[in-house]
Amino acid sequence: MTAGGASLATLLAACGGGSEPGSTPAPQSAQAKPASGGTLRVGALGKASAITRDPHGTQANESDYLIISLIYDTLTAPGATANTAPRLAGAWKADKDVKTWRFTLAPGATFHDGTPVTAEDVAWSLRRLRDTPAGPARLPGVTSGNIKADGDSVVLTSDYPNADLPLMMRLTTFVLKKDTTEVAGAPGTGPFKLDWYRDGNARLVRNDNWYAGKPYLDAIEVKIFESPQALANALLAGQIDVASNVGAVAARVAASRPGVQVLRRPDDMAMPIVMRTSEGSPYADPRVREALRLAVDREAMVKQVLSGYGKVANDVLGTGDPAYAKDLPQRARDLARARQLLQEAGFDLSKSYPLHTTDDIAGLAESAALFATQVREVGVQIEVVKQDSGAFWDKTWLKGDLYTTYWGTNDSVLFFASKLLLTGAGQNESGWSDAAFDQAYKDAVGTLDEAARSKALRTLQEIEHERSGYVLWGMADGIDLAAAAVRDLPKLPGYGRVQLERVWLAR
Repeated sequence: MTAGGASLATLLAACGGGSEPGSTPAPQSAQAKPASGGTLRVGALGKASAITRDPHGTQANESDYLIISLIYDTLTAPGATANTAPRLAGAWKADKDVKTWRFTLAPGATFHDGTPVTAEDVAWSLRRLRDTPAGPARLPGVTSGNIKADGDSVVLTSDYPNADLPLMMRLTTFVLKKDTTEVAGAPGTGPFKLDWYRDGNARLVRNDNWYAGKPYLDAIEVKIFESPQALANALLAGQIDVASNVGAVAARVAASRPGVQVLRRPDDMAMPIVMRTSEGSPYADPRVREALRLAVDREAMVKQVLSGYGKVANDVLGTGDPAYAKDLPQRARDLARARQLLQEAGFDLSKSYPLHTTDDIAGLAESAALFATQVREVGVQIEVVKQDSGAFWDKTWLKGDLYTTYWGTNDSVLFFASKLLLTGAGQNESGWSDAAFDQAYKDAVGTLDEAARSKALRTLQEIEHERSGYVLWGMADGIDLAAAAVRDLPKLPGYGRVQLERVWLAR
């Protein structure tokens, strides 16, 4: 357990918080109608060494992602009733072969300086995004030359039929003005605009001219915290109004405090172990990967790492997707079979193998430590190596043989397939390449026919479950702590959690 986790555990004992996990509802108030005004103080996790202000960069910090998402709109967003809802793109339509998509801008969209948003701005922004190192994963199948402005629309042409392109574009398609050179502080199109920014902290004020309707809050102040302990303590001390994505231990502490809301978003975050599958890795043999999956005690991981604020998973990413294959056989712990597979693969049990991790989010380093303890029961010796955030993302992510990772969007099997699992995908964390999986993906995204699509999706998940490079042992609930006056925090996972334009403060 990290030092922060230990301190919170001590505080938990002092508070006597031993109840089962649950959501604490907002205190009753006579005021039911949303009120305008007030400043919401939000704390979010982040490391000073990993700060970025580039909307198209890699946002390892929750605090950066929150600030950027409030200032800059994406074209599409998660919806309450559908996986994909309009945002800066008011509508979209595909041609018959599902390769060319036309996204029409929302009426009345302007930048914070008052200038209208044009299709040229959007096309330039998407081309800039596509040309980043992570661009191929963020705009799968669409090259820069196939992004064009046409009147009030942006036309994207994919290299292959892609019925899910609007869904793939929900997370990072932030729009800047065409030819922007200084992105730090550049005007956006979102519900809040930048007042000031200092060392990862920011004050944002309401955009009264936001095309989707004026937000309720006057302002949002975002403060960066480097540990869940500090974040939770600030909320409990009344220094902030919301502790965003704070983690399970903090939720246990807060559950016993009067006037504090504990808000849960089920199926919010995946924290898998990544095993490199490419030649030369100790985990290249699929029998070794299967052995490690069988060595994990998933129930214990959920109980100890997540304090029960989560559920057991089954090594397939996208558990919140309506198309998720819930009927796949649940992989259970089988130490005898794990030992047999390691022996058949000739795995060297005399060596110690590094497992790299960070404490970017609550529970990540703890999951690595418990994993190492559990696989020791089949003879595998793991040394947990904790890195600071900057070193991890620069030296380990996409390169390491065995490491932890995390993903805060979880409502699409195909989202993960396109970004993490396809051969050559820009964020293929495990170096996996499987021709049958690639074909199943193309079959699924290449048609709007529900029967054909369902069959391909099932095949894709069966292959991922059988032989991918992931140990997905559980799914963590997203947890926000909030003061009594805070109303209507978003309940959606992933990008949905940072859509704060409808939050208001009761008086």
